[in-house]
Amino acid sequence: MQSQTQTRTKVYTVTQVNSLVKDVLAAHLPSWLTIKGEITDWKAHQSGHCYFSLKDEESVLPCAMWRGSFSKVRFKPGNGLAVLVVGSIDLYVPQGRYKLIVDEMIPAGMGALQLAFEQMVRKLEAEGLFAESHKKPIPKYPQRIGILTSESGAALHDIADSVHNRWPCTRLALYPVPVQGPGAAEAIAAAIRDVNRRNDRLKLDVLIVGRGGGSLEDLWAFNEEILARVIFASRIPIISAVGHEVDVTVADLVADARASTPTRAGVAAVPDRDEVLSDLANQERRLTGSTRSRFGLCSEYLRTILASAVFRNPLLPVLNREQYVDDLCGDLGDAMRRVFFRAQKQVQDSSEQVARIEPHRLLGRMMMELNELKGRSLAAVTQALNHKNLQITAQENRLAGLNPRSVLNRGYSITLNRRAGRVVRTADDVQIDDLIVTELANEHRVESRVTKTTQGDCGGILR
Repeated sequence: MQSQTQTRTKVYTVTQVNSLVKDVLAAHLPSWLTIKGEITDWKAHQSGHCYFSLKDEESVLPCAMWRGSFSKVRFKPGNGLAVLVVGSIDLYVPQGRYKLIVDEMIPAGMGALQLAFEQMVRKLEAEGLFAESHKKPIPKYPQRIGILTSESGAALHDIADSVHNRWPCTRLALYPVPVQGPGAAEAIAAAIRDVNRRNDRLKLDVLIVGRGGGSLEDLWAFNEEILARVIFASRIPIISAVGHEVDVTVADLVADARASTPTRAGVAAVPDRDEVLSDLANQERRLTGSTRSRFGLCSEYLRTILASAVFRNPLLPVLNREQYVDDLCGDLGDAMRRVFFRAQKQVQDSSEQVARIEPHRLLGRMMMELNELKGRSLAAVTQALNHKNLQITAQENRLAGLNPRSVLNRGYSITLNRRAGRVVRTADDVQIDDLIVTELANEHRVESRVTKTTQGDCGGILR
């Protein structure tokens, strides 16, 4: 009985079980499922693959979208975005986990292109690409205009006709570019960069970029980020003229000026010849009237000047000035005479005062007083010097008595211990073999070496 049970029981490996589950799912589920849900746990890998989950009120479904499929998505997915996805259920055998492999993704309730447009507008607006402060002014009287559009489209003729009808002196230069389809945005962006790079030679004043009307998908090249950034960076002012009046693209928002149609682009780019001629005629009339009025005023002013006394008798001001100079000369002579008279009187008065003083007698008396003071000063200085000499002699005698070497002349001597560097006063101040120096009168010295020290009448034995 046991052998029959063992025969009927089959043992599976984990991998075999996961593979069976994968086969069952593939056999019993539709090949393609369309699922609606809200994105959560969104992760975009460096490889280009995306991993996320779809959730509703009760459940969560793991999902993966490979790089090739994700590159076709026009909008930017993210957490919280409701989407419709098309894909198939697959089980990852090594981990025993199943997930939905997404092949297509569109926003729920809104077209993918419309969502992508709104996302792009929000992103570029936050970066300031639409700000008026960054927009360059369009020249009022452009001489050369570049047109970037399809050479076979009606937009080219609309722009050219509008420009030539309004301002025929402007020269147009066509730069043909694709205006829809894959790679159109890149081609237009490359053409704008090339024109800017060569504009030192091209001398273009304005660029018109645009095309005729179409669906949102037809106009999508003008919503691409690469084109928006190139338009923003252009040194040449750009007028965007894409689609009809109701069509608004990212290129319209970032351009320096927007025209609702290609025809209106020509109107925005150049002035109207008739209006300019009319304005010039008005300016001419106003200038002529102003000039005539100014000439009339100047003529009246000139007549007033010619009627003045200066022109009737031109020498009168000169004669008046000559008379004024004569008056000044007379006043100056009188003033100088008064000054000389006062100075002469002061000199005379001073001479009389000097005569009364008798300066020769005053000088003699002063000389006698000076000689007397000189003698008294000399006697005082001599007396002071003698007194100081006596004081100095007394001080010298006192210093000589205090000099310790003065006793050497009376038969005394001074003994120094060379090792210790001090005077030997007792036997304790020296040691055996110490070198001692005995200083005598007349700067004589005797060097000795100690061989023995004793107490009493005999001193140290010297050698």
